Amino acid sequence: MFSGNYNYVRDGANQSLNKLVAFFEAQGNSVRVYSPTSDTPAFAPAGTLISVPSVAIPGRSEYRIARPLPQALKRDIRAFAPDIVHLAAPDLLGHSAKKLAHDMGVPVVASFHTRFETYLEYYGLGWARPAGERLLRNFYEGLDEVFVTSQGFGDVLREQGLIGHSAVWSRGVDKARFHPSKRSLDWRRSLGIGDAEPVIAFVGRLVLEKGLDTVAAAVETLRARGVAHRLLVVGEGPARAHFEALVPDAIFTGALVGEDLPTAYASAEVLLNPSTTETFGNINLEAMASGIPIVAAVATGSNCLVDDGVTGRLVEPGDIAGFADALAFYLGNSGARAAAGRAGLANAQAYDWDRINGAVLDRYRTILADRR
Repeated sequence: MFSGNYNYVRDGANQSLNKLVAFFEAQGNSVRVYSPTSDTPAFAPAGTLISVPSVAIPGRSEYRIARPLPQALKRDIRAFAPDIVHLAAPDLLGHSAKKLAHDMGVPVVASFHTRFETYLEYYGLGWARPAGERLLRNFYEGLDEVFVTSQGFGDVLREQGLIGHSAVWSRGVDKARFHPSKRSLDWRRSLGIGDAEPVIAFVGRLVLEKGLDTVAAAVETLRARGVAHRLLVVGEGPARAHFEALVPDAIFTGALVGEDLPTAYASAEVLLNPSTTETFGNINLEAMASGIPIVAAVATGSNCLVDDGVTGRLVEPGDIAGFADALAFYLGNSGARAAAGRAGLANAQAYDWDRINGAVLDRYRTILADRR
């Protein structure tokens, strides 16, 4: 497996990759992962992690760009003699691994984790999007399979001409860890939140592409309307100072791990997720398992999870009044909030990690059988 970030910064994509590798090895398989590494990784890796040469991304030094495979690692891979190669990022490392695998006659699959082409809009580089999409088409062309997070997302990518075919690798959720029973008034009080104060949770990396400006505009609209609320921001990232200036009354917890994260979800009244760059909204699924409704943007990462009007509300990107309306509805209507929470909890039961990761392993086996 080849990844641009396997464990040095925590995010939903690399945690999913680690769960996949851990599942594979539990089934008796051997996995080597090639990725940039750090002296201070966010978490311990599953499988055998091998460091690849990389450089820090200018302006986003917490992330690294993997360089192409050097000859020493190519020899290492040939000696390992993999049955299949899995690419997790369309970077220089992924391109060189794809070429090496084709030279070796080994099947190559990829998983589509991030809408990188959409990031450009947030950093004043929208003009470069066509070129970025051409690079993606070249990367995903000629692969044995491309794993996407939902059937609908696969349809979108095919309509854009970025891929030709796909199989679904969804995501799971730990339903014992994320559960409505984790709600804690004591935890809320420790942050200065009153028992009757309605809480809006935002969970995720504090980067522009997560829709931070939309969050700020929506809660400012609520404030102007006189709708009582507290904004709870769970996460860390390079845009924190920018976001803090936009929402000075919000509570910032930083990144949460262990039991604090599920407690934060369950202790809120509603999750706000305006991101349009996700391929699968892990935070949506965690909120569903925690029994709270979701207000999210109409986007690939939310359409596959949020049942509009049932488990939450879907709002057109950029519709600030629409986001504020949906939030106000749930903040002021405990009955609707409870009904959406129950529906989300019921829907979350279908997202089992072993079943979902087992489908990927089954697809591997079919590809190998077809090759033979």
